[in-house]
Amino acid sequence: MVKPGQEAVVEVASRVLPSVVNIGVQFGNLGSGIGSGFIYSADGYMVTNNHVVAGATLIRVSLRDGSSFEATAVGLDPETDIAIIKIGASDLPAATLGTSSDLVQGELAVAMGSPEGFEGSVTSGVISALNRNIYIGGSPPLLDVIQTDAAINPGNSGGPRCNSVGEVGRINTAIYSTRGGY
Repeated sequence: MVKPGQEAVVEVASRVLPSVVNIGVQFGNLGSGIGSGFIYSADGYMVTNNHVVAGATLIRVSLRDGSSFEATAVGLDPETDIAIIKIGASDLPAATLGTSSDLVQGELAVAMGSPEGFEGSVTSGVISALNRNIYIGGSPPLLDVIQTDAAINPGNSGGPRCNSVGEVGRINTAIYSTRGGY
């Protein structure tokens, strides 16, 4: 039963979750990692974070229907931490893209992904702040980012962050935490 006030999150989840993917990466003998992404084109193109797939020797994408594909990175942008990957599939459920240019503080934010490898997770919160510059360890700064209070954990990176009508206008990128999690 959906309680009053939860309708928007439930509707967004039902619209966007079919396009959310789990990404597993291998870095040769150096180890492995996980992340999230979403299908933005029915012919196999997906968005994730650059830091999820950069340097990977193998990228494996798992879809919500349980199928799995090897992916190829076709575009990497370390400065914006965005990557485009592609799998050999068609007729995929693509997310509807929106914009982040008209966001306001307090607006609903629905984040999806695979935190800690738990595929197809949904969390919500609000847009806490706009135009933040975040400095994490020795990494290059993340400039002009959108801060949310939606719970984001390792593995959420690359997953979609949506508005109240299910348009993807943002991507989960980083956690600012002294403990490494939300």
